[in-house]
Amino acid sequence: MSVQRTLHLGLMFWATGTHAAGWRHPDAQADAAYDIELLQEVSRAVERAKFDFVFLGDRLAIDPALQYSNPAQISRLEPFTTAAAIAAATTHIGIVVTANPTYSDPYGIARLLASLDQLSGGRAAWNLVTGADSAAALNFGREAYWDTEKRYDWAEETLQVVRALWDSAPDLDGTGGRPIHHRGAYFSVDGPLDVCRPPQGQVVLLNAGTSDRSRALGAREADMVFAGPQPTLAARREFYADIQTRAARYGRVDHVTVLPGLTPIVAPTTEEAVARYDQLNSLLMLAPEEEVGELVRAGGIGEGYRHNRTSASRLFGVDLRRYDLAAEVPAETLAAVSEEGRRRLAEITRLTRRTANGPNRITYGDLVHATPTQLAHTVVGNPYEVADVIQEWFEERLADGFNIYPSQVPGSVTDFVELVVPELQRRGIFRKDYPGTTLRDHLGLPVSPRRSV
Repeated sequence: MSVQRTLHLGLMFWATGTHAAGWRHPDAQADAAYDIELLQEVSRAVERAKFDFVFLGDRLAIDPALQYSNPAQISRLEPFTTAAAIAAATTHIGIVVTANPTYSDPYGIARLLASLDQLSGGRAAWNLVTGADSAAALNFGREAYWDTEKRYDWAEETLQVVRALWDSAPDLDGTGGRPIHHRGAYFSVDGPLDVCRPPQGQVVLLNAGTSDRSRALGAREADMVFAGPQPTLAARREFYADIQTRAARYGRVDHVTVLPGLTPIVAPTTEEAVARYDQLNSLLMLAPEEEVGELVRAGGIGEGYRHNRTSASRLFGVDLRRYDLAAEVPAETLAAVSEEGRRRLAEITRLTRRTANGPNRITYGDLVHATPTQLAHTVVGNPYEVADVIQEWFEERLADGFNIYPSQVPGSVTDFVELVVPELQRRGIFRKDYPGTTLRDHLGLPVSPRRSV
């Protein structure tokens, strides 16, 4: 008998929002990244909406290049400390923490995650990232970050050791503990772990990335795979199908949950939603025009265009430097844009409903604000329009759910849980209650049996 698929939702928690101007919104809080009450309040809000998890990312460096593209990643609390505070304030929602094996030893990772799983009653998850970040490498005594092959070789052995340590740990009644005596290419670890075995058996594993090594690791080992922003429908379909095909080779059919990022900007009406989108863009700070380099770091998603008139002029292939951002762009100027510019014009129309001709015309500001790299697919609209996109991706097998990227906090979180979640529930594609108390319960996964170590 086939099991009905269930939509899954997580919250990407960036305290000042995932929009580059989220920190400047009138409702934003400058010290939000360090306000534990706000963190707990937002976590309880998405728990009431029956989200699967709250996601806590991490970076291991301050990178000034992010000030115009991704300021929420410049400074924030260490994720395991934050996760413990969420665990204390909630009862059901999963808690995803990021730990980079490139800069952490496997015993420490296993110990931290087993502790979090015990304290939360089986709600912990590990976001395994390998971190191609030159700034982080310099903070850990290295001149450069490792290449892809070494990072993934290291990560895969780390995961092997961590899993063995979880299975080496005794149960709460004191039975079952034994050493692992691991001897590998990079690590020698005896064990057993000095924290009791996680309530979930194996803590839920997440993986993100688009490289072949990342896809292979995700399909073989992960319970959830985060899909980065894909520029086309074909690319989204290919990524989802590729992960599921690879997973099937390991006997993991329908085991891996694929979750793209989604930035929903929602309001009771389409017009109000577009106004909210325009308000956020109006708060964006432009990079100095003398900074004319082609690409800059955009956080964990690699590189993106500088956010200024010069970059926009290069991207669209027309000179935008002399014009007021509020002015409408002549149709003949839009007709002369580059091929990449035409693709972005279509995105502008999709998001703002403005066109080259007609009563609502594309502005120079629209062109300039279209240059930053998108962290996630953005949808702007009323609750039904946003729900339509989610349902289409889910039913067309482009996704099993979404990691929701709130543009600003807490307002866009509140908008989504109060306007969109009830509509998804009304359509019968999202739960009205949790099926159990652990993150594995939410994902429809059994407790992992203890394997020989």
